[in-house]
Amino acid sequence: MTIARPDSGPDFGAVRPVPRTPSGLFPSGPPTRPTYREPHPVTGGGVAAGAGAAAGWLLLFGLLGTDVASYAWWTVIAGLLAWVTALVLVRYGDRGVATGVAIVTAGGWSIAAAVVAVRWATSADWPLW
Repeated sequence: MTIARPDSGPDFGAVRPVPRTPSGLFPSGPPTRPTYREPHPVTGGGVAAGAGAAAGWLLLFGLLGTDVASYAWWTVIAGLLAWVTALVLVRYGDRGVATGVAIVTAGGWSIAAAVVAVRWATSADWPLW
């Protein structure tokens, strides 16, 4: 029977390396920096909801106009109010809804500009005054 001496084990006399911080040149394991997540991620449903709401908003304001000039000015006013709402939503609410509102508002302004341009091209005077 052999008795093992305490100074004859497999780790006896082994020199352990001093732990050091990796340089970052080579991947050495999980990242040490925290991972941040969006509190309100942009989803397709949110964008669609914002787009639908903005389309209805611009339609209601556009129907208040009785001629090209009043339609264009009502659309500009409705678009400004919608963009103020989108800015508030970007800061405090759902960024997806704000994206939908902004996209449809820009499209509505483009349509109003096209209507004004066509009326201006077919008549001799500027239609907004």
